[in-house]
Amino acid sequence: MILLTGGTGYIASHTAVALAQAGWRCVLLDNLANSPASTVQALTRITGSAPVWVQGDVRDGTLLDDLLARYPIQAVVHAASLKAVGEGGAQPSLYYDSNVSGTLSLLQAMQRAGLRRLVFSSSSTVYGNPSQTCLDENAPLAPLSPEARTKVMVEQILTDVAASHPDWRITSLRCFNPVGAHPSGLLGEAPRGQTLNLLTVMAQAAARQRPPLSLFGNDYPTPDGTGVRDYIHVMDLGQGHLAALRQMLSPEVDGSSGQGAVPRADGPAAASAAAAWPQRYQVLNLGRGQGVSVLQLLQAFEQHTGQRVPYQVAPRRLGDAACWFADTRRAQHALGWQAELGLAEMCTGAWRWQQRSHR
Repeated sequence: MILLTGGTGYIASHTAVALAQAGWRCVLLDNLANSPASTVQALTRITGSAPVWVQGDVRDGTLLDDLLARYPIQAVVHAASLKAVGEGGAQPSLYYDSNVSGTLSLLQAMQRAGLRRLVFSSSSTVYGNPSQTCLDENAPLAPLSPEARTKVMVEQILTDVAASHPDWRITSLRCFNPVGAHPSGLLGEAPRGQTLNLLTVMAQAAARQRPPLSLFGNDYPTPDGTGVRDYIHVMDLGQGHLAALRQMLSPEVDGSSGQGAVPRADGPAAASAAAAWPQRYQVLNLGRGQGVSVLQLLQAFEQHTGQRVPYQVAPRRLGDAACWFADTRRAQHALGWQAELGLAEMCTGAWRWQQRSHR
């Protein structure tokens, strides 16, 4: 079994789908600070089986001890974090407590249980406003918000923890711009407050549930003047987290007989990736490896959904870069993984989720 912290959240819930489809059961832990309990019912409908669901906080060490003793947890996907940039700026102590203290609580519970397999769902926000266009994992870290700084702090903590014992295997996945939803329309982004997810905002604007979309700047040195980012389907991110688990739990990595190992995908790329664990701690970018402008994404949404998106041009936001996207070669080599879903799937999924979730 796999423990997913932040289990009803956007990335973790889609990762739970990927795990279930690969034959794995999950324990979802979430305090519902930024996601609804109805996600559990959606996961049950999509996968055909109910995940174990526990409402609780990752900072509760007693609860974590109980979960790790009660269930045969083989690894943890840590995706529990607060992530609203504006809220983090207004309440930084809340973000450091939730994101950093929560991680420390989890690591201490894992130490007590003798469990040393962790995938951390990090973020491309650690790069800040980069001067280079194509970002590899060695690009300078320059976080611009408390939320991003907590990610950098957690990555440093994980580096030190992994160095403390030879049995640790930890992967930090720097997720670029997640968009889209499960193709069923039953599962998508459902934050309690306002979202900054561009495709979700587009769908809401198309449904006239919010004011016209603001295009922040149309005078960047890009082909159409709007900012360029690396948008990746959230289901591809789920597959990336699954690939990281497969790698660290494979018999070749563990040196075990293979009993209880995560089922591996077929093919030489997956087998080679699972056998190649370079060190106790690794950092990998998860993105599509190509840039899409805001205007290109808007046009793709209109093309694939048939819905017009009202928009207005607004001044540039302070700190926004013109163009950056992920260098994903390291993830491809280490995990045998690459993003497969394109703009059509992103847009149709987001619109289907918008329609079903607001009936």
